[in-house]
Amino acid sequence: MLPLYAMLFVLIVYFIGDLVASLTKSLVPSLFTCSVLFLLSFWSGLVPNTLFVDSTMAVFGPTIMTMLLVHMGSMLNLNQLIQQWKTVLIGAAGIVGVAILLFLVGKPIVGEETVLVAAPPISGGVIAGLQMSKAAEAINRPDLQLMASLLVVIQGFVGYPLASFFLRQEGRKVVEAHRHGHVFEEIEDVEIVEKPSIFKLPDRFRTANYYLAKTAAIAALAVFLSSSSKSIATGIGWLDVLLHLDANVLGLIFGILAAHFNILERQPLVKGNSFGLGMATLTILIFMGLANAQPQDILSLAGPLVICLILGAIGIIILAGIMGKILKVSPWMSFAIGITALFGFPGTYVVSNEVASALAANEEEKKVILGQILPKMLVAGFVTVSIGSVVLAGFLSNLLVPGM
Repeated sequence: MLPLYAMLFVLIVYFIGDLVASLTKSLVPSLFTCSVLFLLSFWSGLVPNTLFVDSTMAVFGPTIMTMLLVHMGSMLNLNQLIQQWKTVLIGAAGIVGVAILLFLVGKPIVGEETVLVAAPPISGGVIAGLQMSKAAEAINRPDLQLMASLLVVIQGFVGYPLASFFLRQEGRKVVEAHRHGHVFEEIEDVEIVEKPSIFKLPDRFRTANYYLAKTAAIAALAVFLSSSSKSIATGIGWLDVLLHLDANVLGLIFGILAAHFNILERQPLVKGNSFGLGMATLTILIFMGLANAQPQDILSLAGPLVICLILGAIGIIILAGIMGKILKVSPWMSFAIGITALFGFPGTYVVSNEVASALAANEEEKKVILGQILPKMLVAGFVTVSIGSVVLAGFLSNLLVPGM
């Protein structure tokens, strides 16, 4: 298939996925719609199973991944993460809960390699799924590569209903207290302010290539340090895994710090007119495992998928609830914070608004409910999906493929 034709087909499928997600208010994730369309296209013979390779997008995806993580890091507000430290700890505890329950309960049922691959996608989204898909490919397990893709695609169908249920319980408590005269302390909105870069360049020199070069430089530093760390060998397995720094984790951390200290502008790939195409090429890697998947392959993974998702959700609820208890945060809010790992933004925004609209009798009550749940849900989504799952994927991919 000619590269441009293949790319056109892929982009049309992406658009349909976005359209369905918009019409259903993200309750049917775009990744799910795209996956179904790609599978039907392959199975019907409408397109060849070389579609993704033919499009040439699959070649560029791995190259730009660390740059995209630097970009994602630049979007995170360090001051807001510090202010919402309880939310950060509860979200992190939920991710730990996924790993613990999968290893304690899931490992004897589905096997060690399966839980290693499953934990990060359940704890996050596309990036974690991509990391584990690459790790599964490295150990020649196409079934687990497909599983990583499917987990990213279907986890929202578990996460959205649970988050809605938990937030409804929390919202009812909030609105009842408000009706009885309780005045809630407003959570301060810490806006991300775009400060001038420490590099004093005139506007005419800050071209798209300027932003791309800065982002690539920070990503290259992350890759260099990651490669250098892999030469460290203590002979102690778990310690070597900790010392072998993952390039994607470093890229995310460097992006947060570079933006906070005004070394890198916020959302540099948007300013470099490259974010949309970058995400399109990166997302291809999620679907790569679908190209040769047959119906029987997906059916054979149904059991492990369901087991891992159920155990992951239970692990999130248990550990997030325990951490919430320690920090004196309500159980329902703690459960909701933890379960954001299964969908992230924009689902965190959509679900919060839907719950507030359903429970409130007027705009004032809606504002009160949103004031208590929305800031926490937004921060939680970034902590679990953008940070926690990437860190977990970096750690577990090294366990699965030492030195990866």
